[in-house]
Amino acid sequence: MNDLDSLISQAQSDFAAAADAGQLDVAKSRYLGKSGAITQQLKSLGQLAPEARREAGARINAAKARIEEALESRREAIRDAQLSHQLAAEALDVTLPGRGTGKGGLHPVSRTVERIEALFRSIGFEVADGPEIETDFFNFTALNTPENHPARSMHDTFYLEGNDDVLLRTHTSPVQIRSMRAHVERHAGAAHMPEIRIIVPGRVYRVDSDATHSPMFHQMEGLWVGEQVSFADLKGVIADFLRKFFETDDLQVRFRPSFFPFTEPSAEIDVGFMHGELKGKWLEIGGCGMVHPNVLHHGGIDPEQYTGFAFGMGSDRLTMLRYGIHDLRLFFENDLRFLSQFR
Repeated sequence: MNDLDSLISQAQSDFAAAADAGQLDVAKSRYLGKSGAITQQLKSLGQLAPEARREAGARINAAKARIEEALESRREAIRDAQLSHQLAAEALDVTLPGRGTGKGGLHPVSRTVERIEALFRSIGFEVADGPEIETDFFNFTALNTPENHPARSMHDTFYLEGNDDVLLRTHTSPVQIRSMRAHVERHAGAAHMPEIRIIVPGRVYRVDSDATHSPMFHQMEGLWVGEQVSFADLKGVIADFLRKFFETDDLQVRFRPSFFPFTEPSAEIDVGFMHGELKGKWLEIGGCGMVHPNVLHHGGIDPEQYTGFAFGMGSDRLTMLRYGIHDLRLFFENDLRFLSQFR
């Protein structure tokens, strides 16, 4: 019996000294393996008398149970220690500052378009829209630019393969024709047709690409048609819009005679800044003029009874001037370092 008690104590001591599962398995084999001390004790029972064998077997099995209990206890202690070490190594420091989600913002051109729309809405203009894939008729012919007209060379654009009559619009002016036709149809039979006052912001396409031109860019078109609409009205609307857009009364606006097939007379719109790095410089920002009678006719409006003016400006160019940006291509490169400045 004393030998078994000593064996149990020795096993408990060896198990406690095992630092990991591998060492514990080695210690286990010394006592519970095929050649272990307990196994040898059980094998020696065959040499005893039946009565002595029963008593000795009970003592050996009791010792084996205690050794197995000590083994399992140590195995669990090793597992707990390994888990605690792993948790400590992988622990999150909840005292660190949180990682917030990034904040988005409107694109600078979108901000400019929203500003333009708000300013024109304040004086009674509505915002109109139309398709970016247009027909040759609405993009050119209806705007007094028939086939082989020299002005078409200024609007080199993208045509759909296999259909030379369908193209990506070169300006938002086709919406003028569509809006006039829809307006006339809405008020058919009326004794007096209400005025048309619209602006048309949108994407347009031409085969250009440099620091101030892009194959895709944004344009803002305006149209006012009614009885006795004059060039004086045009000058007043444009000058007032530009001074409000740039938030300064120290802005000179001039109208320089020019040619556009869809307006007559026509003019380029120039602005002169009185302060800042652009002081003393004149910059062209758009074109304008009185709507050509042929354009009114294509829109279903009698040019003998109604007159109108139209104008067009580049929303990208206005954005560049407002924010002091010198390269148009920055707007379309999707560089977050640039775009995040406008959040």
